[in-house]
Parts: sequence; C-alpha cells; structure tokens
Amino acid sequence: MSPSPIQPSLFVPHGAPTFALRPGAAGAALVQAASHLVRPRAVIVVSPHWDSETPLVGAAHKPETIHDYWGFPQELYSIRYPASGCVEASKAVAQALRDAGFVVALDESRGLDHGAWIPLRLMFPDADVPVIPLSIQPQRDPAYHYALGRALAPLAAKGILTIATGSLTHNLGDFQRAVGQAAPMPRYVREFPDWIWDRIQARDLPALLNYRQIAPEAVRAHPRDEHLLPLFVALGAAAENCWPQRLHAGVDDFVIAMDAYAFYPERTS
Repeated sequence: MSPSPIQPSLFVPHGAPTFALRPGAAGAALVQAASHLVRPRAVIVVSPHWDSETPLVGAAHKPETIHDYWGFPQELYSIRYPASGCVEASKAVAQALRDAGFVVALDESRGLDHGAWIPLRLMFPDADVPVIPLSIQPQRDPAYHYALGRALAPLAAKGILTIATGSLTHNLGDFQRAVGQAAPMPRYVREFPDWIWDRIQARDLPALLNYRQIAPEAVRAHPRDEHLLPLFVALGAAAENCWPQRLHAGVDDFVIAMDAYAFYPERTS
C-alpha cells in the first residue's frame, strides 16, 4: 500500500465491553492498522450505540467516557478515554451532511459510548486525535447509511478519518446461550461474515445493500441490524475506487464475529 494523504475509511469491531480488558487478536489487528495510517486531523466515529431520528454530530470540547453497560467487571467502569473534540471539525461534518441533503444538528454534550471509545483506545491510546461522534438512524435501511457515508467521503481528502464500529454478527440470544451452555459455534458466525467479505471484494454493492434478503442466515446474524449499519457508512465514506482489505477475521465470546475492514484509496503504485 502506498501512503496517501487521503484517509481511508474503516469498519472495526467493538466487541463486548470486556474487549477493553482482553483485546486479543482483534485488538492487535486494530493496533497494527492504526500504525499504518497517516495521522488524521480528526476522527469521525460512528457507533451503533448512539442512535437518533436524524443525524446528530457530537461537538463537545471534551467528550466524556460513557459506560453504557451493566453487570460487567468493576474495572471497566474506571476506564477513561480523555479525547478532545474539535468544534471546527464537527461543523465541517455537519455541513458535509447538509450539503448532501440531510437534516443535521450539533450535540454539544454527547460523549463517547463503549462502541466508540473501546476501539479508539486501542488505535489512538494517547487520545491525541480529536474525535467527532456521529449517530446512526436504525429505523433507516443500509442504502440510507451508505448515502450518509457518501456525504462524508470528501472529508477524507481534508485529513478526517471515518471509523465505523459494530460487529459482523450480533445475536444477543445466541450470545447468552453461548456463555451459559457448552453449545458449538453456530455455522452462520463464519458463513455470514465470509459472504459479506466476498461481496465487498466483488464490489457488489446491490447485494450488500440487500443483504437481509439474500445473505445466509442474515436475520439470525442480525435480528436487528444496528450493529451492521455502520459498515454501510464506512463503505459509503470510501474512495470511489477503493482497495478493500480484511484486517482481521475471528470470533470472540463464541458468537461475535470480530471482522475488521479498511477501505484504502486506490493504490498508485
């Protein structure tokens, strides 16, 4: 890969909250990916744990670390990710979305939920890159979120990196059964992510946008699809002739696919 002043877009897992304590191979892949980035001026982070009716752009000067989970080890509640915001970057994100026809508002109080700060803490451990959270609209479809990403795409040339977080499988019922029983890993936990990656490599956007109807066991992989919608933002935010790379393919907690993707600008050499 040739270094490019144009930022890629990324889709990364945030796992269960315990991913912050046991990052394992997926965490190592995120650290490695971050080491190859041209330092961004700011990061847009799109987490499934911030949703709203219309897009909201975080504009806090010092976004707080939100511990939006219950019943996990106490040490998770003491973690802080002391990132700064950047009001100018937040306004640029909001304007890019407005230029594409979205109705947008700034939220000056929004912090960073665990879907945002867990991967950011691995990738930018010094918290020295400004972070701009952006909400999703789970009542809208993949095509809408792809369009949301397309609106962000011009910001890559201005040094702003888009990181979308979620997971390639997210069935909480299967997660609870896997934790409490000695059941084998369901086949869809690998079949569905492999189908997604095959379609990404083939640049088959129509199939990806229609995944729920045609992908293997799509509804079991995502009874609700809020944890996959950020992927479509990352796809939209990528350069037109991007070079996709699968940064990691693995499974945590028996049923959570931890695949990570980068969508790099087209190679020039």
